[in-house]
Amino acid sequence: MRISRAHLDQVVAHALRDAPDECCGLLAVRDGDVVAVHELENVLQGPKVFGFELGGSSYPRAMMAIDDADAEAGVLYHSHTRSAPYPSQTDINFGRDRNRLPGVEWLIIGTKGTEPEARSFLIAEDGEVTEVPVTVLD
Repeated sequence: MRISRAHLDQVVAHALRDAPDECCGLLAVRDGDVVAVHELENVLQGPKVFGFELGGSSYPRAMMAIDDADAEAGVLYHSHTRSAPYPSQTDINFGRDRNRLPGVEWLIIGTKGTEPEARSFLIAEDGEVTEVPVTVLD
């Protein structure tokens, strides 16, 4: 994935703004480049809630906007506020479900440390996790 500094900063700002809840969103991708950030509503919120669930009307609106822009929903992003930016078992189970967003890259923003950390992964149908590089374009 190639992402501009401005788009990555928008995702990180979303993660920091929603903390301690996890944020979630979609990145519209065209030819391997992120062309837009679509912040989504996480319907799982609260002090004892861990995780995210794409919900509300923000998800279908984002998918329509991505389609209208002749892009694809190539990256699902969310934050980890209490753990490292690596796919949890819940993330892996979601990523394996090919009825959801098959084949998307997973960008995870870790906000637990002193500085936010962005890492990206592919999750295969068998649950294998492979880290992929995040190329930030200035």
